[in-house]
Amino acid sequence: MKVLESIGMKALHSIDPEAAHGWALRALQLGLAPAPGKLTSSRLKTNLAGISLPNPVGLAAGFDKNSTVLNGLSRAGFGFYEVGAATPHPQPGNPKPRLFRLTEDQAAINRFGFNNDGMDAIAARLSDRPKQAVIGLNLGANKDSEDRAADFAKVLACCGQHLDFATVNVSSPNTEKLRDLQGKSALTALLTGVLDVRNGLETRIPVFLKIAPDLSQSELAEIAEVAFDTGIDGIITTNTTLSRDGLASAHRDEAGGLSGKPLFSSSTKVLARMSQLTDGKIPLIGVGGISTAEDAFAKICAGASAVQLYTALVYGGLSMVQDIVQGLDALLERDGFKNVADAVGSKREEWL
Repeated sequence: MKVLESIGMKALHSIDPEAAHGWALRALQLGLAPAPGKLTSSRLKTNLAGISLPNPVGLAAGFDKNSTVLNGLSRAGFGFYEVGAATPHPQPGNPKPRLFRLTEDQAAINRFGFNNDGMDAIAARLSDRPKQAVIGLNLGANKDSEDRAADFAKVLACCGQHLDFATVNVSSPNTEKLRDLQGKSALTALLTGVLDVRNGLETRIPVFLKIAPDLSQSELAEIAEVAFDTGIDGIITTNTTLSRDGLASAHRDEAGGLSGKPLFSSSTKVLARMSQLTDGKIPLIGVGGISTAEDAFAKICAGASAVQLYTALVYGGLSMVQDIVQGLDALLERDGFKNVADAVGSKREEWL
Protein backbone atom coordinates (compact mmCIF):
# COMPACT_ATOMS: atom_id res chain seq x y z
CA MET A 1 0.00 0.00 0.00
CA LYS A 2 1.37 3.37 -1.03
CA VAL A 3 1.94 6.11 1.58
CA LEU A 4 -0.83 8.40 0.37
CA GLU A 5 -3.26 5.50 0.14
CA SER A 6 -2.31 4.42 3.66
CA ILE A 7 -3.04 7.90 4.99
CA GLY A 8 -6.35 7.96 3.15
CA MET A 9 -7.33 4.54 4.50
CA LYS A 10 -6.63 5.64 8.09
CA ALA A 11 -8.80 8.70 7.57
CA LEU A 12 -11.65 6.64 6.14
CA HIS A 13 -11.49 4.20 9.04
CA SER A 14 -11.98 7.10 11.46
CA ILE A 15 -15.49 7.84 10.15
CA ASP A 16 -18.77 5.96 9.72
CA PRO A 17 -18.31 2.97 7.36
CA GLU A 18 -21.04 3.96 4.92
CA ALA A 19 -19.80 7.55 4.78
CA ALA A 20 -16.29 6.21 4.18
CA HIS A 21 -17.59 4.14 1.30
CA GLY A 22 -19.07 7.29 -0.22
CA TRP A 23 -15.69 9.02 0.00
CA ALA A 24 -14.01 6.01 -1.63
CA LEU A 25 -16.39 6.31 -4.56
CA ARG A 26 -15.67 10.03 -4.76
CA ALA A 27 -11.92 9.35 -4.90
CA LEU A 28 -12.48 7.05 -7.87
CA GLN A 29 -14.61 9.66 -9.61
CA LEU A 30 -11.85 12.25 -9.14
CA GLY A 31 -9.08 9.95 -10.31
CA LEU A 32 -7.41 9.87 -6.89
CA ALA A 33 -7.40 6.07 -6.50
CA PRO A 34 -4.66 3.68 -7.68
CA ALA A 35 -5.00 3.10 -11.43
CA PRO A 36 -2.50 0.58 -12.81
CA GLY A 37 -4.64 0.03 -15.91
CA LYS A 38 -4.87 -3.28 -17.71
CA LEU A 39 -3.05 -6.10 -15.90
CA THR A 40 -2.50 -9.22 -17.94
CA SER A 41 -0.10 -11.90 -19.17
CA SER A 42 -0.28 -15.08 -21.21
CA ARG A 43 -0.91 -17.02 -17.98
CA LEU A 44 -3.59 -14.64 -16.67
CA LYS A 45 -5.67 -14.34 -19.83
CA THR A 46 -8.69 -16.58 -19.59
CA ASN A 47 -12.23 -17.17 -20.81
CA LEU A 48 -15.27 -17.02 -18.56
CA ALA A 49 -18.46 -18.33 -20.15
CA GLY A 50 -17.40 -16.94 -23.50
CA ILE A 51 -16.04 -13.65 -22.14
CA SER A 52 -12.36 -12.94 -22.74
CA LEU A 53 -10.74 -11.62 -19.55
CA PRO A 54 -7.29 -10.02 -19.26
CA ASN A 55 -7.05 -11.60 -15.80
CA PRO A 56 -9.46 -13.62 -13.61
CA VAL A 57 -9.64 -11.21 -10.64
CA GLY A 58 -12.92 -9.32 -10.49
CA LEU A 59 -14.76 -6.90 -8.23
CA ALA A 60 -17.90 -8.27 -6.59
CA ALA A 61 -21.23 -6.47 -6.64
CA GLY A 62 -22.03 -4.01 -3.87
CA PHE A 63 -19.10 -1.63 -4.19
CA ASP A 64 -20.53 0.41 -7.07
CA LYS A 65 -24.23 -0.08 -6.46
CA ASN A 66 -25.35 2.66 -8.83
CA SER A 67 -22.76 2.47 -11.62
CA THR A 68 -21.26 5.83 -10.72
CA VAL A 69 -17.55 4.94 -10.96
CA LEU A 70 -17.40 2.81 -14.09
CA ASN A 71 -14.44 4.70 -15.54
CA GLY A 72 -12.42 4.62 -12.32
CA LEU A 73 -12.95 0.89 -11.92
CA SER A 74 -11.92 0.27 -15.53
CA ARG A 75 -8.44 1.56 -14.63
CA ALA A 76 -8.10 -0.25 -11.29
CA GLY A 77 -6.59 -3.49 -12.62
CA PHE A 78 -9.63 -5.77 -12.36
CA GLY A 79 -10.18 -8.31 -15.11
CA PHE A 80 -13.92 -7.63 -14.80
CA TYR A 81 -16.28 -5.96 -12.37
CA GLU A 82 -19.89 -6.26 -11.30
CA VAL A 83 -22.11 -3.33 -10.33
CA GLY A 84 -25.47 -3.20 -8.57
CA ALA A 85 -27.63 -4.75 -7.32
CA ALA A 86 -30.26 -2.92 -9.37
CA THR A 87 -34.00 -3.21 -8.81
CA PRO A 88 -36.85 -2.07 -11.06
CA HIS A 89 -37.75 0.89 -8.85
CA PRO A 90 -35.44 3.02 -6.68
CA GLN A 91 -35.46 2.09 -3.01
CA PRO A 92 -33.71 3.48 0.06
CA GLY A 93 -32.84 0.13 1.61
CA ASN A 94 -32.85 -0.59 5.31
CA PRO A 95 -32.47 2.03 8.06
CA LYS A 96 -28.98 3.22 9.02
CA PRO A 97 -26.63 2.18 10.51
CA ARG A 98 -26.45 -0.80 8.16
CA LEU A 99 -22.72 -1.33 7.56
CA PHE A 100 -20.26 -2.40 10.24
CA ARG A 101 -16.50 -2.94 10.19
CA LEU A 102 -15.25 -5.99 12.08
CA THR A 103 -11.63 -4.89 12.11
CA GLU A 104 -10.36 -7.62 14.41
CA ASP A 105 -11.81 -10.19 12.02
CA GLN A 106 -10.93 -8.39 8.76
CA ALA A 107 -14.62 -8.62 7.94
CA ALA A 108 -17.80 -6.60 7.54
CA ILE A 109 -21.50 -7.02 8.20
CA ASN A 110 -24.04 -5.25 6.02
CA ARG A 111 -27.79 -5.11 5.90
CA PHE A 112 -28.23 -2.59 3.10
CA GLY A 113 -31.34 -4.17 1.62
CA PHE A 114 -30.71 -3.42 -2.08
CA ASN A 115 -30.53 0.37 -1.73
CA ASN A 116 -30.14 1.73 -5.26
CA ASP A 117 -31.28 4.38 -7.75
CA GLY A 118 -33.39 1.95 -9.79
CA MET A 119 -32.86 0.34 -13.17
CA ASP A 120 -33.62 3.39 -15.33
CA ALA A 121 -30.95 5.57 -13.72
CA ILE A 122 -28.44 2.72 -13.70
CA ALA A 123 -29.14 1.87 -17.34
CA ALA A 124 -28.51 5.50 -18.32
CA ARG A 125 -25.08 5.41 -16.68
CA LEU A 126 -24.24 2.03 -18.19
CA SER A 127 -25.08 3.38 -21.64
CA ASP A 128 -22.00 5.62 -21.33
CA ARG A 129 -19.74 2.85 -20.01
CA PRO A 130 -16.06 2.35 -20.88
CA LYS A 131 -16.18 0.01 -23.87
CA GLN A 132 -12.92 -1.82 -23.18
CA ALA A 133 -14.00 -3.00 -19.71
CA VAL A 134 -15.88 -6.20 -18.85
CA ILE A 135 -18.91 -5.09 -16.84
CA GLY A 136 -21.74 -7.08 -15.32
CA LEU A 137 -24.86 -6.13 -13.38
CA ASN A 138 -26.26 -7.79 -10.29
CA LEU A 139 -30.03 -8.13 -10.74
CA GLY A 140 -32.25 -7.66 -7.70
CA ALA A 141 -35.90 -7.46 -6.64
CA ASN A 142 -37.78 -4.68 -4.90
CA LYS A 143 -38.67 -5.31 -1.28
CA ASP A 144 -42.34 -4.42 -1.84
CA SER A 145 -42.67 -6.22 -5.19
CA GLU A 146 -45.72 -8.41 -5.75
CA ASP A 147 -43.70 -10.62 -8.10
CA ARG A 148 -40.04 -10.67 -7.13
CA ALA A 149 -39.17 -13.33 -9.68
CA ALA A 150 -40.39 -11.04 -12.46
CA ASP A 151 -38.27 -8.15 -11.16
CA PHE A 152 -35.02 -9.84 -12.19
CA ALA A 153 -36.23 -10.16 -15.78
CA LYS A 154 -37.41 -6.54 -15.81
CA VAL A 155 -33.99 -5.24 -14.80
CA LEU A 156 -32.26 -7.34 -17.44
CA ALA A 157 -34.66 -6.15 -20.13
CA CYS A 158 -33.89 -2.56 -19.18
CA CYS A 159 -30.11 -2.82 -18.80
CA GLY A 160 -29.06 -5.88 -20.77
CA GLN A 161 -27.98 -4.10 -23.94
CA HIS A 162 -25.20 -2.34 -21.99
CA LEU A 163 -23.78 -5.41 -20.22
CA ASP A 164 -21.19 -8.14 -20.73
CA PHE A 165 -22.91 -10.40 -18.18
CA ALA A 166 -25.70 -10.36 -15.62
CA THR A 167 -26.07 -12.04 -12.23
CA VAL A 168 -29.29 -13.26 -10.65
CA ASN A 169 -28.93 -12.51 -6.95
CA VAL A 170 -31.33 -14.60 -4.86
CA SER A 171 -28.82 -15.02 -2.04
CA SER A 172 -28.82 -11.71 -0.20
CA PRO A 173 -29.94 -12.21 3.42
CA ASN A 174 -31.14 -8.60 3.72
CA THR A 175 -34.40 -8.77 1.76
CA GLU A 176 -37.00 -10.83 3.61
CA LYS A 177 -37.74 -14.21 2.02
CA LEU A 178 -35.46 -13.51 -0.97
CA ARG A 179 -33.42 -16.64 -0.25
CA ASP A 180 -36.62 -18.68 -0.56
CA LEU A 181 -36.17 -18.24 -4.31
CA GLN A 182 -33.19 -20.63 -4.14
CA GLY A 183 -35.61 -23.58 -3.88
CA LYS A 184 -35.69 -25.83 -6.94
CA SER A 185 -39.10 -25.03 -8.43
CA ALA A 186 -39.01 -21.30 -7.64
CA LEU A 187 -35.46 -20.96 -8.93
CA THR A 188 -36.21 -22.84 -12.15
CA ALA A 189 -39.14 -20.56 -12.92
CA LEU A 190 -37.16 -17.42 -12.08
CA LEU A 191 -34.15 -18.36 -14.19
CA THR A 192 -36.34 -19.43 -17.10
CA GLY A 193 -37.92 -15.98 -17.13
CA VAL A 194 -34.57 -14.22 -17.00
CA LEU A 195 -33.06 -16.42 -19.72
CA ASP A 196 -36.07 -15.80 -21.95
CA VAL A 197 -35.33 -12.07 -21.71
CA ARG A 198 -31.62 -12.69 -22.31
CA ASN A 199 -32.41 -14.69 -25.43
CA GLY A 200 -34.31 -11.71 -26.78
CA LEU A 201 -31.40 -9.30 -26.42
CA GLU A 202 -29.59 -8.17 -29.54
CA THR A 203 -26.35 -9.55 -28.13
CA ARG A 204 -26.43 -12.75 -26.08
CA ILE A 205 -24.73 -12.29 -22.72
CA PRO A 206 -23.95 -14.89 -20.05
CA VAL A 207 -26.26 -15.03 -17.04
CA PHE A 208 -24.83 -16.17 -13.72
CA LEU A 209 -26.54 -17.29 -10.52
CA LYS A 210 -25.23 -16.12 -7.14
CA ILE A 211 -25.84 -18.51 -4.26
CA ALA A 212 -25.53 -18.37 -0.48
CA PRO A 213 -22.82 -20.17 1.53
CA ASP A 214 -25.34 -21.44 4.06
CA LEU A 215 -27.00 -24.07 1.86
CA SER A 216 -27.21 -27.73 2.82
CA GLN A 217 -25.69 -30.50 0.72
CA SER A 218 -29.12 -31.41 -0.66
CA GLU A 219 -29.84 -27.77 -1.51
CA LEU A 220 -26.54 -27.49 -3.36
CA ALA A 221 -27.39 -30.63 -5.30
CA GLU A 222 -30.75 -29.12 -6.27
CA ILE A 223 -29.09 -25.93 -7.48
CA ALA A 224 -26.69 -27.97 -9.62
CA GLU A 225 -29.70 -29.75 -11.15
CA VAL A 226 -31.39 -26.43 -11.86
CA ALA A 227 -28.22 -25.08 -13.41
CA PHE A 228 -28.07 -27.97 -15.88
CA ASP A 229 -31.82 -27.92 -16.57
CA THR A 230 -32.00 -24.20 -17.30
CA GLY A 231 -28.67 -23.83 -19.06
CA ILE A 232 -27.44 -21.05 -16.79
CA ASP A 233 -23.98 -19.86 -17.85
CA GLY A 234 -22.22 -19.89 -14.48
CA ILE A 235 -22.58 -19.91 -10.70
CA ILE A 236 -21.10 -17.38 -8.28
CA THR A 237 -20.16 -19.03 -4.99
CA THR A 238 -20.83 -17.36 -2.64
CA ASN A 239 -22.66 -14.36 -1.21
CA THR A 240 -22.46 -13.29 2.44
CA THR A 241 -23.15 -15.66 5.34
CA LEU A 242 -25.44 -15.58 8.36
CA SER A 243 -22.89 -17.53 10.40
CA ARG A 244 -21.01 -15.77 13.19
CA ASP A 245 -18.66 -18.58 14.16
CA GLY A 246 -15.31 -17.54 15.62
CA LEU A 247 -15.75 -13.77 15.41
CA ALA A 248 -13.99 -11.47 17.89
CA SER A 249 -15.38 -8.03 16.98
CA ALA A 250 -17.88 -6.18 19.14
CA HIS A 251 -20.16 -5.92 16.08
CA ARG A 252 -20.34 -9.69 15.61
CA ASP A 253 -24.02 -9.91 16.57
CA GLU A 254 -25.29 -7.23 14.20
CA ALA A 255 -27.97 -8.49 11.82
CA GLY A 256 -27.02 -8.87 8.17
CA GLY A 257 -24.62 -10.71 5.92
CA LEU A 258 -21.04 -11.32 6.98
CA SER A 259 -18.27 -10.94 4.40
CA GLY A 260 -14.49 -10.94 4.52
CA LYS A 261 -11.78 -13.25 5.79
CA PRO A 262 -13.97 -15.46 8.07
CA LEU A 263 -15.95 -16.54 5.00
CA PHE A 264 -12.97 -17.90 3.07
CA SER A 265 -13.00 -21.51 4.21
CA SER A 266 -16.76 -22.13 4.15
CA SER A 267 -17.26 -20.42 0.79
CA THR A 268 -14.37 -22.35 -0.75
CA LYS A 269 -15.83 -25.63 0.47
CA VAL A 270 -19.14 -24.73 -1.20
CA LEU A 271 -17.22 -23.83 -4.34
CA ALA A 272 -15.42 -27.18 -4.41
CA ARG A 273 -18.66 -29.07 -3.78
CA MET A 274 -20.41 -27.20 -6.59
CA SER A 275 -17.47 -27.96 -8.88
CA GLN A 276 -17.87 -31.62 -8.02
CA LEU A 277 -21.66 -31.56 -8.52
CA THR A 278 -21.34 -29.88 -11.92
CA ASP A 279 -18.32 -31.99 -12.89
CA GLY A 280 -16.52 -28.84 -13.95
CA LYS A 281 -18.99 -28.36 -16.84
CA ILE A 282 -20.40 -25.04 -15.60
CA PRO A 283 -18.04 -22.12 -14.96
CA LEU A 284 -17.83 -21.07 -11.32
CA ILE A 285 -16.79 -17.71 -9.89
CA GLY A 286 -15.24 -17.97 -6.43
CA VAL A 287 -16.07 -15.24 -3.91
CA GLY A 288 -15.62 -14.95 -0.17
CA GLY A 289 -12.67 -13.92 1.94
CA ILE A 290 -10.09 -13.27 -0.78
CA SER A 291 -7.39 -10.83 0.37
CA THR A 292 -4.17 -12.26 -1.11
CA ALA A 293 -2.89 -13.86 -4.29
CA GLU A 294 -2.72 -17.15 -2.39
CA ASP A 295 -6.44 -16.89 -1.59
CA ALA A 296 -7.31 -16.25 -5.23
CA PHE A 297 -5.12 -19.15 -6.34
CA ALA A 298 -6.75 -21.47 -3.80
CA LYS A 299 -10.22 -20.62 -5.12
CA ILE A 300 -9.10 -21.33 -8.67
CA CYS A 301 -7.54 -24.63 -7.67
CA ALA A 302 -10.76 -25.50 -5.83
CA GLY A 303 -12.78 -25.09 -9.02
CA ALA A 304 -13.22 -21.40 -9.85
CA SER A 305 -12.64 -20.16 -13.40
CA ALA A 306 -12.46 -16.61 -12.00
CA VAL A 307 -12.73 -14.90 -8.62
CA GLN A 308 -14.22 -11.75 -7.11
CA LEU A 309 -13.38 -9.74 -4.01
CA TYR A 310 -14.70 -6.69 -2.20
CA THR A 311 -14.43 -6.57 1.60
CA ALA A 312 -10.65 -6.93 1.58
CA LEU A 313 -10.45 -3.54 -0.15
CA VAL A 314 -11.79 -1.96 3.05
CA TYR A 315 -8.61 -3.02 4.82
CA GLY A 316 -6.05 -3.28 2.03
CA GLY A 317 -7.03 -0.48 -0.31
CA LEU A 318 -7.44 -0.57 -4.07
CA SER A 319 -3.70 -1.04 -4.65
CA MET A 320 -4.07 -4.63 -3.43
CA VAL A 321 -5.74 -5.50 -6.75
CA GLN A 322 -2.41 -5.16 -8.56
CA ASP A 323 -0.64 -7.13 -5.82
CA ILE A 324 -3.16 -10.00 -6.10
CA VAL A 325 -3.11 -10.12 -9.90
CA GLN A 326 0.66 -10.06 -10.17
CA GLY A 327 1.01 -12.50 -7.27
CA LEU A 328 -1.43 -14.88 -8.94
CA ASP A 329 0.65 -14.78 -12.11
CA ALA A 330 3.73 -15.74 -10.08
CA LEU A 331 1.91 -18.61 -8.36
CA LEU A 332 0.70 -20.01 -11.67
CA GLU A 333 4.27 -19.90 -12.97
CA ARG A 334 5.63 -21.47 -9.77
CA ASP A 335 3.33 -24.47 -10.06
CA GLY A 336 3.93 -24.95 -13.76
CA PHE A 337 0.54 -23.84 -15.08
CA LYS A 338 0.65 -22.27 -18.53
CA ASN A 339 -2.63 -20.46 -17.91
CA VAL A 340 -5.48 -20.03 -15.45
CA ALA A 341 -7.67 -22.65 -17.12
CA ASP A 342 -5.09 -25.36 -16.48
CA ALA A 343 -5.22 -24.68 -12.73
CA VAL A 344 -9.02 -24.73 -12.37
CA GLY A 345 -10.08 -27.55 -10.04
CA SER A 346 -6.56 -28.98 -9.79
CA LYS A 347 -6.77 -29.21 -5.98
CA ARG A 348 -10.53 -29.54 -5.54
CA GLU A 349 -10.31 -32.72 -3.49
CA GLU A 350 -8.47 -30.87 -0.72
CA TRP A 351 -11.68 -28.93 0.04
CA LEU A 352 -14.17 -31.78 -0.05
